[in-house]
Amino acid sequence: MEVFIGTIQAFGFNFAPRGWAFCAGQLVSISQNSAMFALLGTTFGGDGQTTFGLPDLRGRLPVGMGNGPGLSPYVIGQVGGTENTSLTVGNLPAHAPTITSTLAVATSVQLAAVASSPSTTPSADNAFLGASGTGPGSAAIYSNAQGANPVALQGVTSSLTGSVSAAPIGGNLPLSLLNPSLAINFSIAMEGIFPSRN
Repeated sequence: MEVFIGTIQAFGFNFAPRGWAFCAGQLVSISQNSAMFALLGTTFGGDGQTTFGLPDLRGRLPVGMGNGPGLSPYVIGQVGGTENTSLTVGNLPAHAPTITSTLAVATSVQLAAVASSPSTTPSADNAFLGASGTGPGSAAIYSNAQGANPVALQGVTSSLTGSVSAAPIGGNLPLSLLNPSLAINFSIAMEGIFPSRN
């Protein structure tokens, strides 16, 4: 079967047939392959004086040149992509983590204890309950304040400061980007019919 020079074909065997060469990025002589050089030029490498390069499909998937709708543009001979990558903070979706903390606040109040002689008569000065009297008669249950001030008890208002640190997670391992694949022998025709543009 006669093919165009520069045709790339996938083969199931592990050698390049006669008149073909592996698509392995090797440099070949311009003087010995002038027809192929006229088609490829230095698109795939070489100095353009004595050598030019063949396409290198080792470990790579071919992609159609041009700019598909909604896709990135590609020019012939352009290489790109990587087998794996490491994610950075910029690759992660925006998120706001919620941190829940339980805080116990212990509050204590000191009350002044008044030791005084109790009285049986209530008055403006003796407005505090004291210890019961002893002996016959009425119980002496009223006591003066002895300078003690009333203690106002109410809700506790606190201002808390501090910082929360979270331990890093993950292992910084690269993320594989490889699709399921099957290795095939891609070869390019070095001999054949010179393709016409018309």
